[in-house]
Amino acid sequence: MSHTDEYAHPEEAKSTRREFLQGALAVAGTVAATGIAPATAVAQTKPKRPNLVFFFGEGQRADALSIAGHPLLKTPNHDRIGKEGIRFNNAFCTNALCAPARATALTGMYSRSTGALSNEKGHIPLPSDIPLFTDLLREAGYEVAILGKVHVRNGVEERNWDYYFGHNDPGNDYANPLFKEGRKGKVEAQKRYSNIYPDDLATDRALAWIDEDRGDKPFCLLLWFVAPHEPFFRPRRHLDLYNGAPIAKPVTFDDDLAGYPGKPKSFVAAENKIGTTSSHVACGSLEGMAKDYYAGLVAVDENIGRVLGHLEKKKILDDTAVLHTSDHGYFLGEYRLFDKRLMHEPSIRVPFMLRYPKRVKAGTVRDEMVLDTDIAPTLLDLAGVPIPAHMQGKSVLPLANADNPDFRKEWYYEYYEWPNPEKVAPHRGIRTERYKLIQYVMDPSEGELYDLRADPGERNNLYGKPEHSDLQARLSTRMEELRSSFPEKKDA
Repeated sequence: MSHTDEYAHPEEAKSTRREFLQGALAVAGTVAATGIAPATAVAQTKPKRPNLVFFFGEGQRADALSIAGHPLLKTPNHDRIGKEGIRFNNAFCTNALCAPARATALTGMYSRSTGALSNEKGHIPLPSDIPLFTDLLREAGYEVAILGKVHVRNGVEERNWDYYFGHNDPGNDYANPLFKEGRKGKVEAQKRYSNIYPDDLATDRALAWIDEDRGDKPFCLLLWFVAPHEPFFRPRRHLDLYNGAPIAKPVTFDDDLAGYPGKPKSFVAAENKIGTTSSHVACGSLEGMAKDYYAGLVAVDENIGRVLGHLEKKKILDDTAVLHTSDHGYFLGEYRLFDKRLMHEPSIRVPFMLRYPKRVKAGTVRDEMVLDTDIAPTLLDLAGVPIPAHMQGKSVLPLANADNPDFRKEWYYEYYEWPNPEKVAPHRGIRTERYKLIQYVMDPSEGELYDLRADPGERNNLYGKPEHSDLQARLSTRMEELRSSFPEKKDA
């Protein structure tokens, strides 16, 4: 398969949602109505469809797991998913910002194709002609629920959730979070809950929803955590966690003292440096930020463990496909940065693990590059629901059976939001297995080019150097080809 074929998408994003649903669900509707797939009608049998649980982390770096070798953080429940399933060493987001990344997870489409370009337009729904993968699952007979930090256009409240318990932002008072609750497509007004950690509350409600009587219908649960997002609020049980523990300083932490050698002005001018802003609590020191970040992930790990244990107690864990990933990564002092947004590795790398013993062999590890655009196709594939042609990712499930060096050789990145609290300039880029090119939109003369094999820390910028001009030109041309292959949503 050529790269062009791999990234070609025949359906335009302007197609109506109803057309998508009708085309994508023709087979799934037969399964839902009769329990018999057309290809197996003679046999009159159909394997039971799995329940689906999708844990979505908030800013969880790929290396923020003990299974990934973290020297301080212990995440036994996260690790269980990877140890008892498949884990991907090279998973990435395509726009390292909360709302765009969450829209991509729900639709399987790039930001430019959904119109969800930034964290703005919070009360404007996603275009109604773009189905969420949960819409397709519900049409196919699943009950669907979303709980926790939704943080996407209008909180996708307008979609027909069997159960909704979410928020776009719990408010800075994490001890008394705000949530909206609803059933069967009707979401009630926002309500404040006192003296409870938001992820604990969302998990409580998730366990109760799992226990509801739905007959033979399978369920799809989206449990999306808010921790460890700033202001890095800790639950009471972890207020003293990591006291006295040393935090290693990244090797690039002091690059600013040397004037950020090789970095363009757009990178240097951004106000995403630890100690340069008062808008984010705990960003005054590397140690305080890192320890609060890790403590938040320990709380997330506990809540993941509660769900896995509950499914196990009900004897349905092995009948449930469990996917864990994150909306984006996070800088923890690399180049003295915090937050995300930029296309550098700490910001775009995420964990990606899938447990489903009926189709995934325990202990499988893969190095193929997988993306957030692959989440929706993978969950549909697990459910036996046809993957619509307009989705721009692909199921990772075939990689559970065998590696595939040609699965993805390159991919496109985009970051749009401007203005933004940290003055991170909009940029776009391409990442191959070896190289990365970043181009800043507001000043096309500025960019970054790295040989990731020789320079995994992205310290030696090759952009604009004559000896690398051919490589830079090839990557730039290919980046534009990829960009043009994704239809742009004009009316979002």
